[in-house]
Amino acid sequence: MTDTSLAPRTRRPRPFALVVAAASLPMFMATLDNLVMTNALPVLHRDMGASVEELQWFVNAYTLAFAGAILIASALGDRFGRRTLFVIGIAVFGAGSVLAALSTDPGQLIGARALQGLGAAGVMPLSLALLTGAVPPARRALAIGIWGGVSGLGVAVGPLIGGAIMEGWNWQAIFWINVPVALIAIPLALIVLNNDFGARARIDVPGAVLAAAGVLAVVHAIVRGNDDGWGSPGVVIEIVLGALLIAAFLVWQARAKAPLMPLRLFRDRSFSITNIVGFAFSFGTFGSVFILIQYLQVVQGSTPFEAAVQTTPWTLAPMIVAPIAGILAPRVGTRVLLVLGLVLQGAALSWIAAIMSTDLDYPVLIAPFVMAGVGMALVFAPSATALLATLGLIDHAKASGVNSTVRELGVALGTAVMTAIFVSAGGELLPDLYVEAARPAVFTGAAVLLAAAVVALWLPSGKGTDAVGADAVEPDVAVLEPVAVR
Repeated sequence: MTDTSLAPRTRRPRPFALVVAAASLPMFMATLDNLVMTNALPVLHRDMGASVEELQWFVNAYTLAFAGAILIASALGDRFGRRTLFVIGIAVFGAGSVLAALSTDPGQLIGARALQGLGAAGVMPLSLALLTGAVPPARRALAIGIWGGVSGLGVAVGPLIGGAIMEGWNWQAIFWINVPVALIAIPLALIVLNNDFGARARIDVPGAVLAAAGVLAVVHAIVRGNDDGWGSPGVVIEIVLGALLIAAFLVWQARAKAPLMPLRLFRDRSFSITNIVGFAFSFGTFGSVFILIQYLQVVQGSTPFEAAVQTTPWTLAPMIVAPIAGILAPRVGTRVLLVLGLVLQGAALSWIAAIMSTDLDYPVLIAPFVMAGVGMALVFAPSATALLATLGLIDHAKASGVNSTVRELGVALGTAVMTAIFVSAGGELLPDLYVEAARPAVFTGAAVLLAAAVVALWLPSGKGTDAVGADAVEPDVAVLEPVAVR
């Protein structure tokens, strides 16, 4: 007997532009806050007396809460309505933003950032699932291209927007700007988007606890490794505990009746490799951005706004290139675009690391910044296309949730590992102690990206497929046959 929760529902047609805006605006807000604080970190170091370790927790509290809650948020969306969880996520994110703006010490700010991350977990994966379910198959490639461009833009212009706000106001305003966005996004989503459902299965609470605890233990051990010593019993025990919890999570997912992360999805080559690439891309790119955005201020003496403007050749490229890449993906293939994007990004970071110095003239950075921006753009939209290309609509929310989790883990681990490399090399937030410690960290990010480019060669070509071809079929069965990818 067919589960009525998966039966076709009457869909209310809505203008294409409104649907894309309703799905993308909250996602832009959530991705923006990945790196919107990077330009504020030196200021928070001065004003709050935050240590280097606390500075990275301002980033990682968000990404870890985000990553730890994405899978269960996707499952809750399937059971209680994707739009319902989407709107709740927007509201929680807005509340976290208010608390962050009102914070007066590092502990309060870290807690508020974690609440923002929980809200973002209800926004990011469900935005793509709601979008692909609301637009006709013929326009999905364009819709995903725009979504990818907006997603990339949110991450990329975070430092620019943060710097501009801080130049005119203060660091608290970085969070206040989310409030009006949330107030607009909630009614827009309720009016425009359908409240789609997936399989109304029992929520996998044990799986959620195992995954969140394992990830938190591993990242926390990496963050404290430099202070406590990598061979200290506490750090070693925490790493082993985290690894065991993650292994237990995978075993549980193989046995659970309604797993948060269906392991059968990984039988799909495109899905598996796209997740490896997504993790490596986030690890290498955003870990390096965390180091480089502070280089412009600490070493070159730029103000937060000046540093943000100086990175615009990098950060604005996704807005222009990613939608084009989304349209081209079915024609030239997702594999070509992803490999090219990863190579460009890795080469650009290698270039930057090689020329970094205490007296470097800014114009020398423009060419590698442009290269990095184009590389970033060529990864965003094709990744979403490759992720969902052979999966049915019923799997989109969980597939997107897995990918979002993997990407956020990449951001958290990339930031933690590169900070650990920086600190272990004697780095401090002082001009004469920054460059030599930053260089090996950025080279590490570049190496990870180039390795990911090699892995991406095993992707199916992705030519000639609809952006999400399988979802042209109504989701009235539990598993849909995949569309062949050449």
